[in-house]
Amino acid sequence: MLKRFPNRNILSSIPPNNLRPFSQLSSNPAPDHFPLKITSSSNFPEKIPPGPPRVLSQDDVLDTLFRHKGDPTLALRFFKGVESQPGFVKTADVLCLLLQILASSPSTHRDAKYLLNNYVFGDSAPAPKVLVEMLMECAERYGFELSDSRVFNYLLNGYVRAKKVTDAVDCLRAMLEQCVLPWVPVVNILLTAMVRKNMVDDARRMYDEMAERGIHGDRYTLHVLMRACLKGGRFEEAEKYFGEASGRGLELDAAAYSIVIQAACKGSKLNLACELLKEMRELGWVPSDGTYVAVIGACVRQGNFAEALRLKDEMVSSGVPVNVIVATRLVEGYFMQGDVSSALRLFDEVVEAGVTPNVAIFSVLIEWCSKVGNVEKANELYTRMKLMGLQPTVFIVNFLLKGFRKQNLLENAYALLDEAVESGIASVVTFNILLLWFCELGKVSEACNLWDKMIDKGITPSLVSYNHMILGHCKRGCMEDAYNVMNGITKGGNKPNVITFTILMDGLFKKGDCEHAISVFDQMVAADVVPTDYTFNTVINGLCKVGRASETKEKLNTFIKQGFIPTSMTYNSIIDGFVKEGAIDLAESAYREMCESGISPNVVTYTILINGFCKSNKIDFALKMHDDMKKKGLEPDITAYSALIDGFCKIKDMENACKFFSELLEVGLTPNTIVYNSMISGYRNLTNMEAALNLHKEMINNKIPCDLQIYTSLIGGLLKEGKLSFALDLYSDMLSKGIVPDIFMYNVLINGLCNHGQLENASKILKEMDGNNIIPSALLYNTLIAGHFKEGNLQEAFRLHDEMLDKGLVPDDTTYDILVNGKLKRSYTPIGA
Repeated sequence: MLKRFPNRNILSSIPPNNLRPFSQLSSNPAPDHFPLKITSSSNFPEKIPPGPPRVLSQDDVLDTLFRHKGDPTLALRFFKGVESQPGFVKTADVLCLLLQILASSPSTHRDAKYLLNNYVFGDSAPAPKVLVEMLMECAERYGFELSDSRVFNYLLNGYVRAKKVTDAVDCLRAMLEQCVLPWVPVVNILLTAMVRKNMVDDARRMYDEMAERGIHGDRYTLHVLMRACLKGGRFEEAEKYFGEASGRGLELDAAAYSIVIQAACKGSKLNLACELLKEMRELGWVPSDGTYVAVIGACVRQGNFAEALRLKDEMVSSGVPVNVIVATRLVEGYFMQGDVSSALRLFDEVVEAGVTPNVAIFSVLIEWCSKVGNVEKANELYTRMKLMGLQPTVFIVNFLLKGFRKQNLLENAYALLDEAVESGIASVVTFNILLLWFCELGKVSEACNLWDKMIDKGITPSLVSYNHMILGHCKRGCMEDAYNVMNGITKGGNKPNVITFTILMDGLFKKGDCEHAISVFDQMVAADVVPTDYTFNTVINGLCKVGRASETKEKLNTFIKQGFIPTSMTYNSIIDGFVKEGAIDLAESAYREMCESGISPNVVTYTILINGFCKSNKIDFALKMHDDMKKKGLEPDITAYSALIDGFCKIKDMENACKFFSELLEVGLTPNTIVYNSMISGYRNLTNMEAALNLHKEMINNKIPCDLQIYTSLIGGLLKEGKLSFALDLYSDMLSKGIVPDIFMYNVLINGLCNHGQLENASKILKEMDGNNIIPSALLYNTLIAGHFKEGNLQEAFRLHDEMLDKGLVPDDTTYDILVNGKLKRSYTPIGA
């Protein structure tokens, strides 16, 4: 017979006392005699029949218990009496009847609980579903009013108390099947226990089964469900439960709003979280600091920092003080905005206001200060943290090490590493930061020493550690050592990954060993290591770098069949390869193929082509690329402008060079040393030294460093115009800046001085070359010898010839022509002219 829940739309928070009874299936369930007479003051018979004591049968016990249905206390005494008799077997039927009798009177409710708890804690009880069905059958057989589901809820609570959560779930499910009304507090306790045991999905399913029967629970039920959704990452479901509860007219509280706001924040629904927070305040509740923490944190993460600051002010005005978690979120927000000074100022303000900083806020401060290059401040915070008695974490140490690496503060890094090792917090990641640092700098010996130290401290190298060492050897071109490290990976029981193989390939390509690089690629594929796009691009770029760009077409088709999707980076390598080989037509063809494939060229693509066309004296094509670039909304970078300016300077078209120089400034770019060098060389070639020197002054005013090439152009131009004093002053200025002359600079100086009869100064320059261990060329000696012949210093001319021989230089036809005829041939052009 189907039984229904009374008041099925409401789940009461207290045990029901006035529910509709279930139908009674038996009108006369018990016999009309008792085998024993029970008095009101004793559990034992008033008169014991002669002969041996008779063991009561189950039917006898059931009959006697039933006759005391109206007196639960006497029923319990009887049960205790017979329970102690030898040979008595306590069956589930007897227990069910006794429980129903005890549950029928408030005076014995506690006894019912006690019996159930003991029974549930034992191992002999039947399955929960069976026990529920037996209790139900007992109630129907003996005519108990089933409007009171007390005994079932005591059973359910007993399973939870015994930490038999799975049995409790089965019990509740059986109760629902039997249409027995569960009590809200007990259900809430069960759901809470399920969530604590990470049975989040089970808890939600259990509730849904209840809801299908019209049982929804109270506010605390809603809290438990929404917290379960939060724990399980089901943020939208938490919002759904909140909305359904509100729609049913359940009176929501501040806690419910708090939980759903947290769900909205974690689900990246910032607008919803802010609306709910506003609604909460309108209802007269002051949100907790945890609620403000959630919303402020979400604002920071989603980049709405202005709203985060507004909420902080609202929080304070509501009487909720800023805590260390809010301070941490706001400090992080300032850093994300690039406002380092405000982040540090806020930290000082909250500390001054009495907030005690913790490891988390120091971690954020040290991480970001290291990231933005303010390593001095990061180190200061690290020291301050230790003075406060806070133990730095390995993450903080690693952040600071990365900052030291960025600023190349090796000594500080070593000291920090030793401290981390001594305190026992150094990890393999800590060592890997320094390993990568050394290997990128090519300091492999130092990296090997660090490796040994790591092993001595009992830290096992990771695959990342091995990859860093392989990178270091590859950078130095020591491929045999790189292979040895790779063999160490397999000996240690690990397998090289795609990064390992890619680093090795890149090293081989840079050594020009193309065949071995391709062999490593094949070895990687044979080892079932799947290449990444970066691997494919490394092969394409490697072939182009060694002058084999023409082979990339076939390779690219093969890679595409393997699932590789070419990008602008791929085609940029190919185009650059053809440009470097001087095959500008093939570069242009690759560019067209790129566009036809639906791959959009980027700034790098156009810059490579502009540079290639300029070097091939195809300025018109370079200008077309420049125009196409701007039409597509791409702004040329400094490299693109540099290529165009250099191209025009080389063809002595300074008008167009100046036009692009001005355009460069207009778009907000700053000319670099390369751009100024092109412009200065262009003006020098037009013998317009005034314009060249003005650009040099501009560089100094803008604090743009002048390199050796710029000084060579300026000094050569000044010497050519006969401005010897100015040229030598500029040379002295160059030396004072620590710029060391090269052979080309010396040739320009000596040639210019000789052309203007400054043989004594030229000889000083020659001696300076000896002091710098730079061997003069035969051409330079020819210039000096010719100068001395011109001045009639024949003895010095022949001495220079002998000196030339002593230095192992072989005189050429020009040398002997000078010595025989006393002058240079007209076809001879001195260096630097």
